Amino acid sequence: MKKQPTIIGIDGGASKVSAYIIEIEGDGKSFTLGKQNSIKEYRNYHDFQTDFNPVNLPIQLKQIQNNNIILTSAEIKQSKAYYNAFIDAITNLVELTKAENMLIGIGMPGIKTADKRGIAAMANGPRIPNFTTEIEQQLNTAGITLAQPIIKLGSDADYCGIGEEYAANGAFSNIKNVYYLGGGTGAADAIKLHGKLISFDECKTWIAKTWEMSDENGKSMEIYCSANGIQSVYGDLAGVSKSELRENKIYLEQILELAGEDDKTAIATWQTVSKNLADLIIERISTIYCGWQNQFSFINQNKQSLTHSHIYKNTLLDRIVIGQRLGKLFQIPLTQEYFIEPLLNNLAELINTSKFLDERAKSHYLKDSKFDNKIIFASQLREAPALGAGIDVFRNFKL
Repeated sequence: MKKQPTIIGIDGGASKVSAYIIEIEGDGKSFTLGKQNSIKEYRNYHDFQTDFNPVNLPIQLKQIQNNNIILTSAEIKQSKAYYNAFIDAITNLVELTKAENMLIGIGMPGIKTADKRGIAAMANGPRIPNFTTEIEQQLNTAGITLAQPIIKLGSDADYCGIGEEYAANGAFSNIKNVYYLGGGTGAADAIKLHGKLISFDECKTWIAKTWEMSDENGKSMEIYCSANGIQSVYGDLAGVSKSELRENKIYLEQILELAGEDDKTAIATWQTVSKNLADLIIERISTIYCGWQNQFSFINQNKQSLTHSHIYKNTLLDRIVIGQRLGKLFQIPLTQEYFIEPLLNNLAELINTSKFLDERAKSHYLKDSKFDNKIIFASQLREAPALGAGIDVFRNFKL
């Protein structure tokens, strides 16, 4: 009988890699993050380019369609920073745990290659088609033994859902119908309907991912719920570059603080974010309840139109979870005035005036004409993607 492996769950974001030891609870049905972890930021590696610009997303999608991914020299160089950060994170955990057979689950943003072992398109980073092969080769060279090859790169969004479902303090646990929006470097969508976790890829014919949809200016809706995106909203309004904002350490928390100091640009940023986030949440509520209503256009203009019908129609959400860095903001007092209250007010107005939702739906989401704030739930599971990655690989591992 094979020895029980040491589980490593890895969340590979666009700015850093977060690797955690995943521990199994006594009943074997729930999981927690272990004490050992290793976090490596790509920017600390020699090949990282602070001025890296991804290939235009429509071009990336067209190259996938033509089965002809053409990497730029900048992507090849940037990918080396990713490889090295991953290898350092894993080897660091090996040194901490003295483990000999590692079971590695990895969640990454972006569209995966056909074999699920590489990245074919990514909005905020380089494409890396041979990602897992390169990692396995470098680990082998370092003398690190894996319990099994890295089967796939999972969706960081799906792993958020898995983490929230099976974590001891997960926001999906014992909830029948729930939508999750994670705001990290990018946006992560997860969903549980009729008591079952469902991948957005499984229901792509009737619902779109956040990054796929665009506002009236053709910008991805991802910018209104991701850390990088909200920072860019502030930068655009203030006329300041993202690199300058990073140098001055102006991130989400600082933009909130500036709003509290009556900074008009910061206040306008949260007003913009609250309005667009409300539009997104209403689209989720409406699409699940009564089908796609063409409330958004798509980044990929060639994307096939979504179907109006699906088997989950007439479903009301019990909970809407805001997670990752965006969810963490809910713990900051200033968030209530500048983000949460405007968000709830916008949601109430959109529900009250909706042409798509019937009285049954409106009465579910509204209390005295106000949006029921108990439905909006801030996740405390900061590392849901890493936890979900470890859980997924373990549940599919054969001893």
